[in-house]
Amino acid sequence: MAIPDFQSIMLPLLKFVGDRKEHSLRETIEALSEEFDLTGEERQELLPSGQQATFGNRVGWARTYMKKAGLLESTRRGYVRITERGLDVLRQNLQKIDIAFLRQFPEFVEFQTPRRGTKGKATRQDTVETKLTPEEEIEAAYQRVRQGLTTELLQTIKSCSPAFFERLVVDLLIKMSYGGTRRDAGEAIGKSGDGGIDGIIKEDPLGLDIVYIQAKRWDNPVGRPEIQKFAGALQGQRARKGIFITTSAFTNAAQQYVARIDSKIVLIDGDLLSQLMIDHDIGVTTATSYELKRVDSGYFTEE
Repeated sequence: MAIPDFQSIMLPLLKFVGDRKEHSLRETIEALSEEFDLTGEERQELLPSGQQATFGNRVGWARTYMKKAGLLESTRRGYVRITERGLDVLRQNLQKIDIAFLRQFPEFVEFQTPRRGTKGKATRQDTVETKLTPEEEIEAAYQRVRQGLTTELLQTIKSCSPAFFERLVVDLLIKMSYGGTRRDAGEAIGKSGDGGIDGIIKEDPLGLDIVYIQAKRWDNPVGRPEIQKFAGALQGQRARKGIFITTSAFTNAAQQYVARIDSKIVLIDGDLLSQLMIDHDIGVTTATSYELKRVDSGYFTEE
């Protein structure tokens, strides 16, 4: 089955700790993984940030929300136990526990109420019902902003001159640790134009291997014939590595061809080009920065 959202985890979690014993987060995640019959792949699936397992993150947030509602209590670092209120909730034989249900408890309402104003007075703000954890909401919002930036960046690239596009490719490859010095890379790109090759660049700062480049500022998809021409040019140079960069896309036939040949050709379409530029700070600048922090439990461990 698909990985359940964190609200769907709440009732099974409360039932699991209903034995009145204390349970660690690790054993809770393992038990609920079995309860939801998750596959090995689903258990290992990571959040978009790649920093934490999705299911484990959702179990953690389900546990946090029920602690804030007074259904669970911390017994020691990393462990929780059901409270009398939690046992009362279990006796109701509910079909589900969600955010709407938890709002009956004043402690949970206070937890959800943001503090605003210079005097620190709490003000009530309606909460949009969601199946995402707070971290997942941040991730989703970030991805929406990033996708908008990707689209805007690609449109800007297409409006630039071919010469500027060549310089952009140079800057990106250098930021990705290719090309040796800026001068070496600048002399290589856009100089060759020989047999389907736009330029060459060092794979590493020492120049132990050479990568051949083809860069196309196109609107139409790049098809198999163009890739075949590039692959043939690589063979003519006795080369086995190449990067084909375009502002458009690659046809399925082009991608299938690359997967079958001996030469290693990396295809970078417009979307991936924009993503790489964002990741390596090419043509973009930081508007706002946020840090997501959590308690460092190791700091509070007493010797």
